[in-house]
Amino acid sequence: MSSMRAMPEPITAVDSHAHVFRRGLPLAPVHRHAPDYDALLPDYLALLDAQAVSHAVLVQPSFLGTDNSFLLDALRACPERLRGVVIVEPSIGENELAALDRQGVCGIRLNLVGLPIPDFARAEWQRLFERVRALDWHVELHRESHDLPLVGQSILDAGCKLVVDHFGRPGPAPGDDEGFAWLLRSASTGRVWVKLSAAYRNWPDQRSSAARAAAQALLQALGAGRLLWGSDWPHTQHQDLADYGSTQAALADWVPDAEARRRILVDTPAALFRFA
Repeated sequence: MSSMRAMPEPITAVDSHAHVFRRGLPLAPVHRHAPDYDALLPDYLALLDAQAVSHAVLVQPSFLGTDNSFLLDALRACPERLRGVVIVEPSIGENELAALDRQGVCGIRLNLVGLPIPDFARAEWQRLFERVRALDWHVELHRESHDLPLVGQSILDAGCKLVVDHFGRPGPAPGDDEGFAWLLRSASTGRVWVKLSAAYRNWPDQRSSAARAAAQALLQALGAGRLLWGSDWPHTQHQDLADYGSTQAALADWVPDAEARRRILVDTPAALFRFA
């Protein structure tokens, strides 16, 4: 009897930003917090199933630093369904990056909140960006909006695709935020994506008028072809402000047009994260 290869699962929606971890994993030398609970893959997959989300991107938590082993274990468990974004040292070798690529990694994360801004002009950073470009990966940036013109522009100048976390982390009034204005203007490069995720890290009410206005401004500037949605599960340090269902409901509030939402949930992440 001949064997048949399983067909890939149809993409119904992609959660572009979530984390898995457990207590007791080795922590990064510098970390802002360390959760006292577990966020395990089976629990996350059960949420995806319950919410009809077919695929997802796991992002390395900042408190685990460059030890991506727990994330890579999750990718091995669900290679068709999951992709990964890792944190690496700028000195990482070409062969190590190629091995990560084979395991479903498609980008590196720079979580610079609370940290000094690296000197991206240094040779090791330029070499890393060159290798990221060669793999057709992206650089994911998490930093408050006021530093986006400096940090984001450095990544774009290196020729990389830039994915900006959590609306770009604008201030309370995005319309008066110079960093957010830079983010809107950066749409002209065609190499910038923004995650509509974790609004509660910017505004206490993720369905506030400020969150809605920011989402609409991003949609107008970048279009649905450059926007992504992420649950930010398990909502570290903000579990009292959100759950998985509320993050999905917020997207419908921010982007009322069903066709635009479908592109944000399916077409755009499928192409960027190489699901299709």
